[in-house]
Amino acid sequence: MNRQHAGMIIGGILFLVVAMGISRFALTPILPFMREDTGLSVETAGMLASANYVGYFIGALWAGFISQHPKAILGWCALINVLSIFGMGLLDGLWVWLVLRLIAGITGGLMFVLTSSMLMDYLAGYLLTKWSGYIFSGIGLGIALSGIFVPVLASSFSWQEAWVGLGVLSVLCVLTTLFLWRKLTPYEQDKKAFVSEKIWKGFMPWIAIAYALEGLGYIVTGTFLVDIIHEIHDLRDYAAYSWVVVGIGAIPSAPVWIMLMSKYSPVRMISAAYVLQVIGIVLPIVSPSIFGVMASAFLFGMTFVGIVTMTTSYARQLFPTKSASVVSSLTTVYALGQIVGPLIAGKLASYYKSYDVALLFAGGVVAFALILMLFGKWKTTEREDAESYVAVKNIAK
Repeated sequence: MNRQHAGMIIGGILFLVVAMGISRFALTPILPFMREDTGLSVETAGMLASANYVGYFIGALWAGFISQHPKAILGWCALINVLSIFGMGLLDGLWVWLVLRLIAGITGGLMFVLTSSMLMDYLAGYLLTKWSGYIFSGIGLGIALSGIFVPVLASSFSWQEAWVGLGVLSVLCVLTTLFLWRKLTPYEQDKKAFVSEKIWKGFMPWIAIAYALEGLGYIVTGTFLVDIIHEIHDLRDYAAYSWVVVGIGAIPSAPVWIMLMSKYSPVRMISAAYVLQVIGIVLPIVSPSIFGVMASAFLFGMTFVGIVTMTTSYARQLFPTKSASVVSSLTTVYALGQIVGPLIAGKLASYYKSYDVALLFAGGVVAFALILMLFGKWKTTEREDAESYVAVKNIAK
């Protein structure tokens, strides 16, 4: 791989650091500090998270309609996204925060879809598809960086300064990407409609439904993990570090899962990730110890990025000429699940005065998503076999 290709990949990683690791997920380690200082309830915290995911849904859906000047639009999205991060630390009031989280979600969704689809097309054009998994390591890197910086900034100054500090880090990432991507020319696809009817056939609808349920289930841990550990009195001092462990698990997960998927059945590897994620979600209930919560954090980081990477890559293999449509469609249904997850979890946690029921609910949803996906694979294979049999029989006649 030459310097130009490496620069393109690094730029994509840094954009996802901002759009996903910081803009989207930094709320998780900052949340305990915000709740202590402002008196936010769990339900209100869930509203802040869901506002971001509503925006993410809008952005992902919107991205599928963009057929011209994606690079320029991506640059503007990055600028607005960074401003929303600064705004969380500089402005006050629940409604202001809700609007800022919505804006962060819209721009973050656009950034995720446009960055991943542009880079996948770029790498495919140079026969470097095997490197596509590294793009998604930006999610884990951003999570790890926010997990490291937030406790230091929030403890030394305040949670507002933590947002401002992350904003400064985001500016550096965006400027570096714009420099590395100065020669990038996006591959123009025919995108008259963001979803082609042909996409929704065979196994694809089953993948999409399972992916939506995965979004609903995983986001409970993705939103409340640090606060869950913070509520366990003996483990409170370790709460912030758990988010660093999530990032450590997430950084190498994309290329590792992609490598495994190239050697074994994609559905088998995606299923394995689902199983490990269910274990990670319920571990804080089964083992509320330092080992249990840190293992939960690692499994969560390792699997949620892996599932995103494998599902997106596998769907793109099924429809290689429709990168933007496939990524946009999957990200949209994923975002739908994420909108609902924090709201349900917040209500369950408030009603039962504990996160345990919310985690059981999340684990059950992901387990059901796995069952549904495997059932869909079986039904699709059965239908394809029947169609092949009929075709062979007709030829024989």
